Amino acid sequence: MYAITIPEPGGPDALVWAEVPDPVPGEGEVLVEVAAGAVNRADVLQRQGFYDPPPGSSPYPGLECSGRIAALGPGVTGWSVGDRVCALLAGGGYAQKVAVPAGQLLPVPDGVDLVTAATLPEVAATVWSNVFMVAGLRPGETLLVHGGGSGIGTMAIQLAKAVGARVAVTAGGPEKLARCAELGADVLIDYREQDFVEEVRKATDGAGADVILDIIGAKYLERNVKALAVNGRLAVIGLQGGNKGELNLGALLAKRAAITATSLRARPPAEKAAIIAAVAEHVWPLIADGTVRPVVDRAFPMPEAPEAHRTMEASSHIGKIALVNPDAAGV
Repeated sequence: MYAITIPEPGGPDALVWAEVPDPVPGEGEVLVEVAAGAVNRADVLQRQGFYDPPPGSSPYPGLECSGRIAALGPGVTGWSVGDRVCALLAGGGYAQKVAVPAGQLLPVPDGVDLVTAATLPEVAATVWSNVFMVAGLRPGETLLVHGGGSGIGTMAIQLAKAVGARVAVTAGGPEKLARCAELGADVLIDYREQDFVEEVRKATDGAGADVILDIIGAKYLERNVKALAVNGRLAVIGLQGGNKGELNLGALLAKRAAITATSLRARPPAEKAAIIAAVAEHVWPLIADGTVRPVVDRAFPMPEAPEAHRTMEASSHIGKIALVNPDAAGV
C-alpha cells in the first residue's frame, strides 16, 4: 500500500507519498481500506517533529478516516467485511489501509458520503467528550468557542445549539463569522478587533460564559478566566497560543470555576471506545436527521497532503479539510 510518510520533520514538503508495508489487524482490531482521511492540527505538529504517535500506533499521520472493512482481527464481533465505517485513530489515516481497534469504529451516518464521513470522528469525539462529558454543558447555558470557523468550532456550535445552549464564538474576519452565524452562533466576536471578555460580558448581562472551549492555551488563559461565569468550566484542548501561562488562583476561587485540559490521541483504547459509544448515541442521530451538518471546506488527493497542510497552516479554510485515497473505489 501507499501512505504519507515523514522521513524527516519539517515543513509541508516533509510529507512524502511512499510505498509501505500493509498493516495487519491484531486482537480486537479490524483492517480498514481507507477511502479518505482528514487533516487536524495534531498532524501538523507531528510533521514538525513535536507530536510523536503513541507507542505501538501507526507512524503515519492522520487521526481519523473512513472506508470499508477489509478484514477482521481475532476476537472482533459486531462488524463484517465490507461494512462502511469511519474511525477514530491514534495514527495512520493518511494511508490506503489502517488497523483500528474495533471500539473506535462508527458506522457511516445515514445520508453522509465516505469523504465527508472521514472528517467526523475526531471533531465529534473531541467536542462531545469535552463540552458535554467533562464540562457538562446544559440547556440554557452559554458556551464560548474559540476558533468558531475551525472543524472543532463548527461542530461545537451545532451540538451546543442542538441541546439548547447559547453559543458565542471568536473567529478572524467577517467571512468566518458569517458561516458561524449560519450554523447557529448567537454572539459573533472578531478576535482581531474585539475583546472577547468584554463582548461575552455584554452578551450575557455581565454573567460570563458557563463553558469555554479553548484551542489557544496560555495566551488566553487569564482572559478566559475573566470571561467565565460563576461556576464556569474552561476546557483547554489546544496550545496554539503557548503552553505556559500565569493564573490568578484568586480569580478562579472567586468564581468557583474549574479548568480541565484533555487530549484524545494518547488515551487508551478503552477510554476512546467509551467516548465513541457516547458519540454514536448522542451525535450520530443528529447528523443522520440533518440537525448537525458536517462542514468540509475542501478535499485534496492524499498524495497532495503537503498542499492540504499549507491550507491548514494558513487558516484559510472553514470547517474540515479531507484527504482522498486516489485508488479508493466508490468515493
